[in-house]
Amino acid sequence: MRIERIAPILTVHDLPTAIAEHAGALGMQVVMDMGWVAFLADDDGRQIGLMTADATAPVNPDVSVFVADVEAAHDAAVASGVEIVHPLSTEEWGVRRFFYRDSSGRVINVGSHT
Repeated sequence: MRIERIAPILTVHDLPTAIAEHAGALGMQVVMDMGWVAFLADDDGRQIGLMTADATAPVNPDVSVFVADVEAAHDAAVASGVEIVHPLSTEEWGVRRFFYRDSSGRVINVGSHT
């Protein structure tokens, strides 16, 4: 499986304030802002996500992992026995994704752009 990008996602109470704080402190630029989730990136493409509440999933993920083939990643996750907490779905913002929870309770968003 080819991983294309990994970014931590922080749950925040106030997205505009969090964007200003992290962009100012880290010198990163907003590369996506949907009002409930935003991603900041540096010049080399390293990213951090900020989220109030996921728009379509029952929980907020702790990290986002984008892969070349999300269907293969979903099959591997199911075969491994991890708990799928958000089914493989195509989202209106152009992402196909699913979430799984590991044995420590961490939620991983696995996706790819459609």
